[in-house]
Amino acid sequence: MKISYYPGCTLRTKAKELDVTARLCAEALGVQMEEIENWQCCGAVYPMGTDEIATKLSAVRALDYAKHNGGKLLTLCSACHNVIKRTNEDMKTNADICFRANNYLKLDEPYKGETEVIHYLEMLKNVVGFDAIKKAVVNPINRKIGAYYGCLLLRPSGVMAFDNPENPTIIEDFIRAIGGTPVVYPFRNECCGAYVSLKNSELPKQKSMKVLSSAKEKGAEEVITACPLCLYNLQANGGDILPVKYFTELLAEALGVKA
Repeated sequence: MKISYYPGCTLRTKAKELDVTARLCAEALGVQMEEIENWQCCGAVYPMGTDEIATKLSAVRALDYAKHNGGKLLTLCSACHNVIKRTNEDMKTNADICFRANNYLKLDEPYKGETEVIHYLEMLKNVVGFDAIKKAVVNPINRKIGAYYGCLLLRPSGVMAFDNPENPTIIEDFIRAIGGTPVVYPFRNECCGAYVSLKNSELPKQKSMKVLSSAKEKGAEEVITACPLCLYNLQANGGDILPVKYFTELLAEALGVKA
């Protein structure tokens, strides 16, 4: 199957491994990720101000493109997913934002939130299926893996509807599908503090150490995440407690595909 794909800026620079391994794994699983045309930065942070429409327009352009090319938009970066899905909800539910965005963009027909925004993990679960992934595994991950969700995939839960924000399971189910043993630990869905690193450099260190120490205490041998910012922060501020990788890197290992 084909699906429109929004990569985002970081996957072209610091997070190339996430993009490259995701594409290779999708191809191996029968999914063709078609990068949307002329995409622009989503802004990385969801704009809370309802009176400023310009910050939402790049997300609306991407959503409108996907509307006319299959009706689904695949995201991979947690920040991009959060921004685009929340903007899509605005276009569905906020008549003022919807009117002003469409008025500004002058689209052939108004965009009103018709596109379904799905994260790569949701695609693996609901489109490919974890049972199919199990059958495709050639190198089972015989290790204990801690899932790190962070903030952006899960919150705000009413809009993101990704998983139970207090007790998520999708990444643990993914780990089982690739032959690993998931490790559930207390800080897997707590903020790593990355967004305040410029204002308070000590807080991200404290939070990162808590996350990784918590995972290690429960027996994890490594931690996986879908967020480039979380990965960078945990690697930079978590010391040498545990290795931190993108979940797609382990999927590539399990499927036997190489970049």
